This record gives sequence, C-alpha cells and structure tokens, in this order.
Amino acid sequence: MGEPRPEKVAVVSEVRDRISSSNGALLTEYRGLKVAELAALRQSVGNAGGEYRIFKNTLVRLAAADLGLAELDALLVGPTAIAFIDGDAVAVAKSLRDFARTNPNLTIKGGLLGTTVLSAADAGALADVAPREVILAQLAGALAAPLQKMAGLLQAMPRNFAYGLSALVEKRQSEAPAAEAPAAEAPAAEAPAAEAPAAEAPAAEAPAAEAPAAEAPAAEAPESDTPAQDTPEQEEGDQ
Repeated sequence: MGEPRPEKVAVVSEVRDRISSSNGALLTEYRGLKVAELAALRQSVGNAGGEYRIFKNTLVRLAAADLGLAELDALLVGPTAIAFIDGDAVAVAKSLRDFARTNPNLTIKGGLLGTTVLSAADAGALADVAPREVILAQLAGALAAPLQKMAGLLQAMPRNFAYGLSALVEKRQSEAPAAEAPAAEAPAAEAPAAEAPAAEAPAAEAPAAEAPAAEAPAAEAPESDTPAQDTPEQEEGDQ
C-alpha cells in the first residue's frame, strides 16, 4: 500500500484541526439534497454560528483516529457532511432540525460535543434545549430573585422597625395608668384614718360648751341679793 496522496493528507489534517478547534460537530447525511438546498443549508448553519462542510468518510475516520475518537466510525455511513460548531451548539442543532422539517432528505446522525460522542437522539435533544441567551436570562433571574427579596427586606426594615417601635410605645403608654392605679387609690383607702380627729372633735369641745351652764348660778347671784339691799329702805320707811 503506497503513501496517501498529499491532498488527502491535507484534508485529514484540516478535519482533525477543525474538530479540535470547534466546540463540537454534528454529522448529517445529505443524500437527495439539491445544490440549491445545500447552499441554503450552509447559510442557515453559518447564521447559527457553525460551518457546514462535506468530506469523504474515509478521511474523516483517519482524522477521528488521530484524535482518539474511533466511536465516530459508526456514524460515518453514507454521504456525510459535518456541521462544525463555532458558537452555540444548541443554535446549530436547531438550524439543522428546522431545515430537516421541511427537507426530509437531511438526516442528523449524531455528532460530537466537546469530547463526548452524541447519538441521533442526543443531537435531537440538544436541539430542544433553550437557547443560550434564554438560559442565561433564566439564570440571571434566578440569581436576581433572592437579591431583590433581600433588597425588599432591607428596605422594609426601617419601616417595620418604626411601626414596631410605635406599637411598643403605645403599649407601654396604655399599660402605665393601669400599673399606677393602686398607688393613686392609696390615699382614698387611708381617708378614714385622716378623718378620725374630726370625729373626736366634739368630745374634746364638749366641756367648753357646758362650762357656761355650770357657771349659771354665779350669774344669778345678784338677783338673790336684792332683798338684802331693800332691807335698809324698808327700815328707813319704818323710821
């Protein structure tokens, strides 16, 4: 067996370098597609961030063997074209799936994502994944939700603190009169003791009120002596 021709060596080297430098590759069978349809497919894949190229299976096998990807041999059956993924793998997979919906001659056989070999079912599932932008937006929303909640809590803290402080002050004010009520009623309970001297006052003044009655005879004494003064006058008349 002679040495491979230089052009084949160049193609093998190109395929090997292309697989190594890309994010992945999706292998398709394009049997039955017309030239115009292939051109439209290349444009669609290019717009999605990939490159659609046609290579001979034997050369792709050699390139895969050099990279230790012998598992790709099972996919290299029939006319094979490779969609190299330079950007979002999901976007490229969607472009192939959408094209195959209107062009049944295109078949997605599987592929490679990083160093992982994908089956036809895996490639189809990759096309159903949400686009990278959507996933990033969802992730950003999931990360932002706790932050927004925390911001809301921090914003509500001064307001809630003011409400709580106001409620505490009102509660203390409402409890204060009830707590001081017994002390305010204490003088009323002692009132009888304070009035005790007033009740005894008449007994202390009773002798003073009765004193004039006791001295009454002394005031009437002159009236009882009147006859003694009249006695001389009667004696002078008799004379």
